[in-house]
This record gives sequence, C-alpha cells and structure tokens, in this order.
Amino acid sequence: MKKQILFLCFLLLWSIQTKSAEIEQVKPVKNLIVLIPDGTSLATVSISRWYQRYLFPDKTKLAIDPYLCGTVLTYSSNAPIGDSAPTTSCYMTGYPSQTGYVSTYPVSDKANDLVPVDPSRAYQPLATLLEAARMIQQKSTGLVFTCEFPHATPADCSAHSYKRDRYDWIAPQMAHNDIDVVMGGGVSLLSEADEVYLKANGYGVYKNDITGMRNHAGNKMWVLYGDKDMAYDIDRDPIQQPSLEEMTRIAIDKLSKNEQGFFLMVEGSKVDWAAHANDPLGTVTDFLAFDRACGVALDFARQNGETAIVIVPDHGTGGITLGRRDCAAYDKMTLTEHFHVLSQIKLTAEGFAKKLNEEPATGIQQLFREYAGFEFSDDELQAIYQCRDFRNSPVPIADRSAKDISPALYSSSLSGFVAKLITSKTCIGFTTGGHTGEEVFLAAYHPEGTVPTGMVTNIELNHYMAAMMGLSGRLDGLTASCFVPHTEVFNGYAYEIIPSVEEEGNPTLVVYTQNRQLIIQPYTNMVKTEEKDIKLSSVIVYVDANQTFYLPLALTEYLK
Repeated sequence: MKKQILFLCFLLLWSIQTKSAEIEQVKPVKNLIVLIPDGTSLATVSISRWYQRYLFPDKTKLAIDPYLCGTVLTYSSNAPIGDSAPTTSCYMTGYPSQTGYVSTYPVSDKANDLVPVDPSRAYQPLATLLEAARMIQQKSTGLVFTCEFPHATPADCSAHSYKRDRYDWIAPQMAHNDIDVVMGGGVSLLSEADEVYLKANGYGVYKNDITGMRNHAGNKMWVLYGDKDMAYDIDRDPIQQPSLEEMTRIAIDKLSKNEQGFFLMVEGSKVDWAAHANDPLGTVTDFLAFDRACGVALDFARQNGETAIVIVPDHGTGGITLGRRDCAAYDKMTLTEHFHVLSQIKLTAEGFAKKLNEEPATGIQQLFREYAGFEFSDDELQAIYQCRDFRNSPVPIADRSAKDISPALYSSSLSGFVAKLITSKTCIGFTTGGHTGEEVFLAAYHPEGTVPTGMVTNIELNHYMAAMMGLSGRLDGLTASCFVPHTEVFNGYAYEIIPSVEEEGNPTLVVYTQNRQLIIQPYTNMVKTEEKDIKLSSVIVYVDANQTFYLPLALTEYLK
C-alpha cells in the first residue's frame, strides 16, 4: 500500500514538473471562454461531421476542426470513468473528485484512489475558475447551457455539493454567486426568494421570455426556458426558445463590456442526454448546434485579440459508433447509404414520443411518413403498442408486455422505442446507455498560439486554464480563505447549530459575542446581524455528512 501511494505521488510530481515549463510559457489573456459538449466522444464528432457533409456537401469541416490540438484523460479521484460532476469539477478546480461531487474535495477511497487524497479535507468546497475570476480579478462571469441550471456542469462552475441531485442546495448557491449572465433551462427551479435576490441586485430575470432576453439593455441577466431543461435543438420552436448559438452571442456581448475581462462557460448539455438515450439524431444535431456556438466564440476571439478558447468534453457517453456488427458490409456503404435515412428524420426520439402521445394511434403511420420518411412494419407497430407510456395504444396497459417482441425493438418507454427504431434503420451503434472511459478531444485557441498539445490530464488542463487567466496557484489560496470549517473560523467564540424544524430544511449557525451575534444560513452569500445584512463575496456551504459550515475566515471581522 505504501509503495502504491509513493508511486502515485511520484507520478503526480513528475507530471507537474514536466508540464510546469510549458505552463510558464502560457501568456495570460483578458478573457477565457470554455465550451463543454457534455458526453461527447470522438466518434460523435466524426459522425456529426459526416452528417453535416451529407446535408451540405460544401461544409466538410466543423468550426472546431482547425483548433483540435490533443486529447484529455478525464477521470474521477477513484475511478477511470467519471460523471459530469467530478470531471468538470476537475476542469474548474484542479482536483478530480468522486461520482456526484460538485466542486467538492473527495473522500479518500484508500487503495482505489488514483491521485493522492487528504482525508482531512473530505467534503471541503473547492474554489472554481469562475469564482476566482470574479473575486480575485473582478471579471464578469457567465454560464450558458441547455439543461436545467443546477445540473452538474453549470453547477461545477458556481456551486459546491457532494450530492449533485440536491438542487435545493445547489440552486440558491448559483443565484447568490453573483454570476453576471446565466442562460439556459430551469424556470421551475428558480425559487421566489432567489428571484427576489437577483432583482434586488440589478438583474433582469426572464422566464420563457425570448423577447425580454433580446431586448434587455443591462449587462446582468438570468434567462431561463422550460420547467427544467430546454428542448433539443432539432425539436426547438425558434419562436419560443433561442439556440445555443444565439445565447452564446448575447452572453459574450454582455460580458465583454467589463474592462477587466470575463470568464464564460458554454455547455452543449443535451449531447449527453441524447447519447444516454441512444438517440443518434439527437446526439448529432445537438453536437452540431454546439459547434455553431463554438463558431460564435471563435469568431469573437479572433477579432478581439485578448480572448482564449478551450473546447473539451467532460467524458464520453453511449459508446456511439459509425458501423455496427449486425449491419452487413457497412464498411462498403456510401455516404448516402449511411446518412440518407438519418437525414430524413426531423425529431429526436423524445420529440417523437411527445407527438405520438398527442395523436390517435391511427395517425402513427402518417406521423412517421411526415417526420421520418418511412412507415412501420407490423412488428414495429406491435412493439410500439407495448410501450408503457404510450397513452394512445390500442392495447390496454394491463395487457402490454415484451412477449413475442424482438429485444432489438422492445422498450418500456416510448422514446426508448423510437430511439431503437431509428438506430435499427442506420448503421450507427451504441455500446451502453452510460458513460464511457475513452480520452476526449481537446481544441483550443490562444491569440499568441500558446495552447496545450498532446495528451493532457484533467488536472493539467485546469493548470493551463488557470495560467491563461493569470491565476496559477491562486485557486488553493481562495479555497483556504473562503471555504473554512466553522470550527476553525469561530474557534474561541460561542456558537451553536440550530436544526431546521422542517424535514428538508437547512440548519442555522448562530455565533455569539457579548455585543453581537451572527445568524448564518447556508447556500447564500448573506449573513444577518442585529443591525444589518452582510453580503459576502462567496457563498456559504453546509455539509450534512460532517455537520460543517464552510465560510470565509474574514467573517470574524464582523464580531469585533
């Protein structure tokens, strides 16, 4: 065991030393835009490029193609395959963490740890590049995405939790982290209290209001669409919801007004969701929508001269391939034979499922003739009738089953069936509905050409981005000053943690002196005293696993 730990430490030190010379050559820039196509494997990029070329023969390249420069080995602290939470966390903080951890230091997994882990730091929130840009450099900050705003990747930039699904912990942190521009999904997840805070602090808040977004005159805005996530790009009603490309353009326009510069993260969120669903059309079309957003960012960077771009997925999803074992002679098929069927389809599997539940069963064939260019066979009709969530099936729900239905077609869900059906008519394949562990592509632009090349780890990529922002070595210092256990901050003071009377409520930390008391509730940047409310520059995080509040050391100044 000792030998293994020593070897891991040696590898880490060797990696840092061999890259340090390269990092020293990186010229800091005014602005950094990080674009993350969630769950995008290299095969997704290849298939998308061919699909685009089939539709538009003169478009043989993607916007990202001239800037591809290497690969990234992205992993968790204790596993080679990570989910979005720990992988993007590492890009933002420099520390790999565990499944479900949002910019939070991991718990030691002993023999399984792939990097040295300090058990004494378990659950500590870790400062992110976005937080450092705002607090240390007074830069503007922004997030653009198509999932709901407390989802893992946007949360990784601006919140802290060891449970990625605790939106009630994550959403208020994001609202109180004073991000200048937030654009994406999640109308139902913005609480009334958080909306009041945003408006009181000068934000324009627009919910399902594309006109309001386009006409907003200020530079601080929260814009949300859909109860949770936004629509897939090919399903999107352009009158109701903007494209990722448009949101990126607006965000850059607002953020670039700051003379100190800006940090922006743009996520193509639902490439991952479509790949999880094994939906080839959703995967490809949402990646191409993301590539168009990259084009906007790259155009700005080339013209601006003070902006660097990093484009990198957080992990692969679905194990997508062009070529499938049961598809005869796929290696001899022409471009048309590979992509004609896919090019005729006008909705994702999710989009088809929605339409199918709006139409009588007698309209199925017409629906697929119109939106997919084919009709169902008898076997396919029988398979769709067995889907548990097909509201208009002529088969009573109690009688639906997989009996006599080919496993290649059967799915209990309507969208799952459509995804299988569409895939079966192509030579595209999937190996899993989960994440995959291959390295992901890296593309970058720097006005002076100092970009990372070859294979880098997720840790090294964070170091490159920190260097490009002029923040080398400063994230740890920010963590050490902003996210300190309350037992250390208030050592020598009287305090108590008062449990919430509500089952899902949050505890309150009360600190006492002879003359004053602080009333501290988690997940915001506000602290109450008898005289006034104090606004902090960082958010307060409570971790129930160790019953600890993490807050800034400077809070003791208010007790003097």
